[in-house]
Amino acid sequence: MPLEIGLIGATGIAVRTMLGQPSVDVRAVAAGDPVRAKEFAGRYDIPLVYQNYSALLADPAIDAVYISLHNSAHLRWAVRAAVAGKDVIVEKPLCLTAAEAEELCFAAADTRVFEAVATAGHPWQSAVRSFIESSRYGVLREVRTRMTFAVPATGGYRDRPDLGGGIFYDCASYWLQALQATIGLDPTAYEGHSAFDGPNGVDRDFEASLRWASGAEATLTCAVGAQHVAEHLFTFDDATVKLRNFLRPVLGRIPLNLVVTAADGDREVIAFPPTAYYEQQLVRILDDDGDDLAAAVPRIGLMEAIYSDALARREAP
Repeated sequence: MPLEIGLIGATGIAVRTMLGQPSVDVRAVAAGDPVRAKEFAGRYDIPLVYQNYSALLADPAIDAVYISLHNSAHLRWAVRAAVAGKDVIVEKPLCLTAAEAEELCFAAADTRVFEAVATAGHPWQSAVRSFIESSRYGVLREVRTRMTFAVPATGGYRDRPDLGGGIFYDCASYWLQALQATIGLDPTAYEGHSAFDGPNGVDRDFEASLRWASGAEATLTCAVGAQHVAEHLFTFDDATVKLRNFLRPVLGRIPLNLVVTAADGDREVIAFPPTAYYEQQLVRILDDDGDDLAAAVPRIGLMEAIYSDALARREAP
């Protein structure tokens, strides 16, 4: 039986993530502007429109809600949804601080909360983790991640630091989840760097780094730019393992390949079947064993620490 979903936010990402998926029925929508919610419902054949988010949460037929508001509103409505007894799916980042994550864990004692990191669970992650654990290519020395997203629409929340905007918050969940699934998320040191010179002092470029006790390092370089980039490069003693275009399956059923280049120049391509991230994400949520929120908490804490470090470096005399 499909999950009955309510949408908190009439957004494009809600269309791509929830609408048309066989495992869910979108029952209702609410938005900050009721007129926009009504137009959205008419466009996508959503049966019910609620005048506000609280009214939607009061609908007993809704099993779960999907929240796709600006980042600083995630906590408030995720907590209210959890208290209302709904399962909660929150667009990434789940929330913005470790204290917020702790508050959400308390509120969600009797329900389930998921951070919608669409890339999570793809088999390339378990493959790379097996390379690390088996030392198949020697010891892992470095992980480099590069991400570039398009310039955001003028006037949107992404240009508002007070609403949780900025390129780092757009990219951090993808980066940290990938590291958590491969090398593990227990670094001993971290740094963040940004000029914060975008509109309203938002970060339009950001560099983050982590270091593990083993000596392994991971870096994220992310920015707003004309050319979309999303790639990981794992450097081992005896080979590099590269994954390009890792976000492409948000567009539909698209294959991904790991390209392994040995120290002697030999190349091996490890191909994975075509995957549609949003379909996979819903399957993962429906089959959840209850630990998704627990896995997200350290990601949020580390994201906050890196962002705070960058702010402190900018403000230091």
